[in-house]
Amino acid sequence: MDDLVRAWVDGWVVSRGAAPPLTEPWGWTIDVGHLDHVTRHVLGAVGDEVDETTVRKVADQVTGAGVWFKAFADPEVVRAWLGPRWRIDPEPGCLMSLPLTQDAPEPAPVPAGYRLRVWTRGGVTRALVTAPDGALAARGQIAPTGATAVVDQVETAPAHRRRGLGGLVMRTLQHAAAARGARTAVLAGTPEGRALYGSLGWTYRAPLTSAMFTAAP
Repeated sequence: MDDLVRAWVDGWVVSRGAAPPLTEPWGWTIDVGHLDHVTRHVLGAVGDEVDETTVRKVADQVTGAGVWFKAFADPEVVRAWLGPRWRIDPEPGCLMSLPLTQDAPEPAPVPAGYRLRVWTRGGVTRALVTAPDGALAARGQIAPTGATAVVDQVETAPAHRRRGLGGLVMRTLQHAAAARGARTAVLAGTPEGRALYGSLGWTYRAPLTSAMFTAAP
């Protein structure tokens, strides 16, 4: 199985407080415990190694609503292998990685009027940027698990975009993980986030298909 995918799985469960992943012949099953995200199945293969037989085998065993399926392959390819009750995110996500070094440039100063707070709890470091009026401007979190760390839930409020806040959050999290001994950062990003991560030196590794099993076709 792909090492980056395994690193992402390990960090994601820490970041989200999910159950430890159960190893399957094809990847991992993770119990999450939310109404619309009960469990997720993650294939361990990447790109052309994701095959139709495996996708169909895993997908056909799912019968309950709220189960997610993740495959690091093109959604246009995977879509044809899933049944009508699978709702696929129309925009492909992506698997990305970044080498971490303790001598990386420090994050830029916090813009005037904004406030940055960073804290760690349960092994997860969070960065929060609030606006001058106290509203959320940007946020994100990172979960180091040894030599790797997973960036998760990065977002910038629409009213506060294009002010460098996303980069501030990312660099802050990267520094925090490097200080704890992580040497590689991994994330599963959205098409919107890919441009930001690319500008910060992240490398695109594979496309991501995200699908949820629904209650009716």
